[in-house]
Parts: sequence; structure tokens; C-alpha cells
Amino acid sequence: MTMANSSDPLAGDALVKEVCRRIRVARSYWDAHNNAACRGEREKALALYHQLTKEQKDKIPQTLRVWLRYRSEKYFGAHRTPPKAKGRSGKGHNRQPL
Repeated sequence: MTMANSSDPLAGDALVKEVCRRIRVARSYWDAHNNAACRGEREKALALYHQLTKEQKDKIPQTLRVWLRYRSEKYFGAHRTPPKAKGRSGKGHNRQPL
């Protein structure tokens, strides 16, 4: 069995399998409280999910579909405040010395 080139577009069952894998990875980042990585994986999974036909979407387990479309949308949707830039935590910068 040969491995497909990473530049080859996914199709059919391979695309469904990749969407499921990416959603599971995003959920594992979510569980680990790694929001930046979760956001990135979720965006990749969502982009692939939008390529699926209705029949292919039905092959994805419901728990994964619900997490991708609804629960994560609550926290990562466009209506949310974007993540802050790295390097500034905002804590303790204006404190006076004792």
C-alpha cells in the first residue's frame, strides 16, 4: 500500500476520516486547555467539513459534528473577542514597587 502525497486533495472516505481525525485532535487540545492549537485544528477541520457532501457528513459521528458546529462555535465563533497577541499577559505591568 502506498501513502498518498500530502499535496493530493482528499476525497471520499479518506476526506471523512481526515475530518474526524482533525476534530478529535481539536477536542484533545480543548481538553488540555490549549486554545490556540484547538482554534487552528478546528479551523482546518471546519474547512474540510465544508467540502463534504450531505451523505459524507452523515458518516461523521454525531458527537464530533455537534462539537465542531455548535459547542466550539460558542467559544471560537466570529462574535468572540480574538485571542491576544503573544508576549503580553497584561498582569503586573503597572504595579508600583513596595
